[in-house]
Amino acid sequence: MSGASRDALEAARERLDALADNTGVDAAALAADLAAVTALLDREASLRRVLTDPAQDGERKAGLIRGLLGGQAGGEAVDLVSGMVRSRWSSGRDLVDAVEELADESELIAAERAGALDAVEDELFRFGRIVSTSPELRAALTFRDESAAAAVAKAELIRRLLGGRTQQVTERLITRLVERPRGRSLEAGLDALSSLAAARRGRSVAVVTSAVPLTDQQRQRLGDALTRLYGREIQLNLDVDPAVLGGISVRIGDEVIHGTVADRLDEIGRRLAG
Repeated sequence: MSGASRDALEAARERLDALADNTGVDAAALAADLAAVTALLDREASLRRVLTDPAQDGERKAGLIRGLLGGQAGGEAVDLVSGMVRSRWSSGRDLVDAVEELADESELIAAERAGALDAVEDELFRFGRIVSTSPELRAALTFRDESAAAAVAKAELIRRLLGGRTQQVTERLITRLVERPRGRSLEAGLDALSSLAAARRGRSVAVVTSAVPLTDQQRQRLGDALTRLYGREIQLNLDVDPAVLGGISVRIGDEVIHGTVADRLDEIGRRLAG
């Protein structure tokens, strides 16, 4: 997102946090309403253009949203989206992405209230690892078919895989992702959800890959070192891959810190070839 859209999203996130402070607000219902708004805006390109047209009066756009959503969504969702369309957005896509992100954040607020945020974060990570090692499952969840029947089939597969085995928030988040990926890969969508969960806890996520499981002492030392390096708490998501041949590889967002034997062998090979 560009500067204007980032500022608008940050303002919307602050309004969501204010709603979250009110325990009378049903965060899961709010998430469902915002997910429905995401689907509406994703379908209606002309509506997106009107709602993000800087030449249109903000109050007029807010009134349009209230007219469209009144009686179809809860008052909190209507108020939140009405405030969003008063802001300036660089593109219609940015607005849709922002509404979707707030839907996901609302689910995480529900998990946080239930004391389940840690579990949701861990389950998202573990499901991502399962998908990465099962081409058949990935294919079943990502085949290109935008029909309602395909969406139902994918949701049913998620229900069979996760129903009763994970937090309900985890199941809902993953179901919405596979039903409406919106151009993202499944892996990218799961990474984004994990990062949102970490941010909800004021942390960043480091995906750590090692040849053998790290000991408790090694995890503590690595976590402390990364916290000092980045100046904020870092959540470690641990993965084991014998192919790294020893050492570790750490990925935080787009940044990768290599420290594996395989990496060093590759570097030696490049030097010899040069």
